[in-house]
Order: sequence, then C-alpha cells, then structure tokens
Amino acid sequence: MIRKLEQETILVTGGAGFIGSNLVGHLLNVRPGLRIINLDALTYAGSKDNLSEFIDNKAHIFVHGDIRDRELVDQLFGDYNITGVIHLAAESHVDNSIDSPEPFIDTNIRGTYELLEASRRHWAGANTQGGKFHQVSTDEVFGSLGKEGHFTESSPYAPNSPYSASKAAADMLVRSYNKTYGLDTAISNCSNNYGPNQHAEKLIPTIIRTALAGEQIPIYGDGSNVRDWLFVADHCDALLRIFEQASPGSQYLIGGGYECSNLEIASTICAELDRIRPKNQGKYEDQITLVADRPGHDFRYAVSNSKIDRELGWKPATDFKAGISATVQWHVENRIKH
Repeated sequence: MIRKLEQETILVTGGAGFIGSNLVGHLLNVRPGLRIINLDALTYAGSKDNLSEFIDNKAHIFVHGDIRDRELVDQLFGDYNITGVIHLAAESHVDNSIDSPEPFIDTNIRGTYELLEASRRHWAGANTQGGKFHQVSTDEVFGSLGKEGHFTESSPYAPNSPYSASKAAADMLVRSYNKTYGLDTAISNCSNNYGPNQHAEKLIPTIIRTALAGEQIPIYGDGSNVRDWLFVADHCDALLRIFEQASPGSQYLIGGGYECSNLEIASTICAELDRIRPKNQGKYEDQITLVADRPGHDFRYAVSNSKIDRELGWKPATDFKAGISATVQWHVENRIKH
C-alpha cells in the first residue's frame, strides 16, 4: 500500500549532510504537502549551507540536535506527531573510523537504537499507526567482492572496517525491531554516491579540490579498487519509493550501475577539469599520485538493482558522464566550501 506522504510529518536525521540535504530538497519538491523535521547535529559533515535553498520553507523545520539525545528525540516525536523516520545520520568516513572507532560505535549504533526506541514507544498506540522507520545504509556492510558478481539482498554481512561494522550492527538492530516488535521497517544499502553538497573529505571532492589547488591527487594503493557510482538525485528517488511502497521488513540494494576503478574516476574528473578549467600548463592528470593503501581497503563493491527494479520499478536515471560533469561543475563553482 502506498503511503500518502502529503498527510504526514516525517523525521529526517542527518538532513544537513550530503545525501540528507539532497533528500530533503527532493521531498519538498515532489511532496509539497509533507512536513519535514530535519534533525542534524551539524558535526563536520553537516552544514546549514546545504539547506540554503529551502531553509525558509514552512514545511521544513530544522532542529540542531543529536540522535543520541533521548529527551530531544522523544520531544520531537510528541510535539510533531512524527509518522515516519528516514534515518541517514551517521559517522561515515572510513579512514576516521580506523583512526578512532568510538564515535562510530556510539553514533551509528546507539543513535539508531534511540530512534528505534522512540519509534516503538510512540507508534505502539492508535494515534500513529502505520509509522515507518527507514534505515539508510551502505553496501560496505557486505564486505569486499572479487572481480565478478554483485551484492544482493541475500548476501551475507561481512564488514571490514569499524565504520561498516557499525552500520551493519545498526541494520541488524532495525531488522530485530521488525521481527521482535512488529515495527514497520525498511533497510536500503546504497553504493557510492556523488553529486552536489558532498563533503570535501570524500573521494570525488578530494580529487577536485586537490587538482584545483595544484596539489598531488592521492589515490590509495595501485588505484585498482572498484566502486559502483550512484548519482545522489537517483538515490533520493529510490529512497522515496522505498519509504512509500516497501512492505514491512523489506531490504533493497540501490546501485548506480556504473563501475570504475579509483584511478579511472580520477582520470575522468581530471579530463573534465581540463575541459572546463584548463591549466596554464600541463594536465590535471599529471597530479595523480599513488599513496600507501589503507588497512582493510575493500577491493570492489557492486550491487544488483534487480529487486528494487522488479518490485518498485526503480532504475538509475542519470548517465554517469552527465552526472560527473554536473558534479564537477558544481564543486568548481562552490570551491568545496566545507
């Protein structure tokens, strides 16, 4: 049964981050009657600059706060009669999780628990029946692939970093609240996103930022690690379909259908920069530098979209060449502000 979001108030966590801010903007555009409570702690990965296009929209209420704050989360559920949660807030940088795992365990696991408990408490009665909890997760929970094959919804979890382990644990908590308490949940695991508002620390913004600064463009190992790339606008469309249409306890994988190595994506971005912002001398590709690989670096991620295509009719709509061109242009114009 399709949910009528025009009549709902949903809590989006992490809505000032990269994917979250794009999702909030998408929801406001395509579901104009929907009210969104946007809860974000504004840590390094979140910025109110990402909300500038809709910060004054009366259907969008921004709350500066932490998902681990039980009293605040409870208050938001009660004050706004929250009827759904799309949970994106997380510590998400793999390198940072290797250096300091504790914030990832605390935010990604305990924070998810607090949100689930609030949902269970407030949706147990008759006032908010039909509340849905959508956990937005990553394909990294499945570990590493070889050169062939794709992750599917039946792939075993095998996380290889503290970040992916914390997301895997959060996914399992969400699953357990469906199985134990009957909470209407959905889990989605996406591949690597790219597009506007992405934090400067991530791979594509790092390539663009260091290239424009005339610095070395760092690529781990021999650059052969492969990722599947998903344009953030396509991801947001998939998230909305899952939230509206997925049956309780469902899980869906979301991929962009475009695989390339880290070295290939660096070369692609450099060629695009050569086209729109040429250097006085030489090419940006000359700045690419291979650096020591990081511990637990998964070789390849690739996901199958067959289930979400078959059941919800979703496919990625953005051609990678067009998406990466738009992404590079956006980052050049904004100069990686954060």
